[in-house]
Amino acid sequence: MRTTTRRTSRALAMTALAACGLTGLGAVPAAASGDVLLPHPGPEGLVWVQEWTGDGGVVSAGVWESLPTVLTVACEGGGDVRVTMQSQGTEVAAFSVDCPAGEAGVGSVSMDPGVVRAGSFQVAVDASADNIRWALTVTQPES
Repeated sequence: MRTTTRRTSRALAMTALAACGLTGLGAVPAAASGDVLLPHPGPEGLVWVQEWTGDGGVVSAGVWESLPTVLTVACEGGGDVRVTMQSQGTEVAAFSVDCPAGEAGVGSVSMDPGVVRAGSFQVAVDASADNIRWALTVTQPES
């Protein structure tokens, strides 16, 4: 039970840190639409960017090397996004997601324990157009 409490506190702290580290190169958040691209990741979540448009990303910390890490990105708007993740200065994931108009496209990568090393990590999202709406989660499932 103590681990769950610690993990929940860590997840909340990482979400707050991620919100502070959110960057957009000239982009502004999309208007609230009621359509959530990705739901809140729950207690396994390290980062949740609920919604952003255009280019952006997050910087966070607090990864456990002993757990797998999952990066998921959803987007829509008629284009694509290129997603990269770095851990301690090393690229650990790179993929693209098609972002259809009017519906969400989703892409995800699962990394084995130890791929994302303890300490800080960053995720960059490069959108093909300023109107591409996206969301992302970084989770560390315990099972």
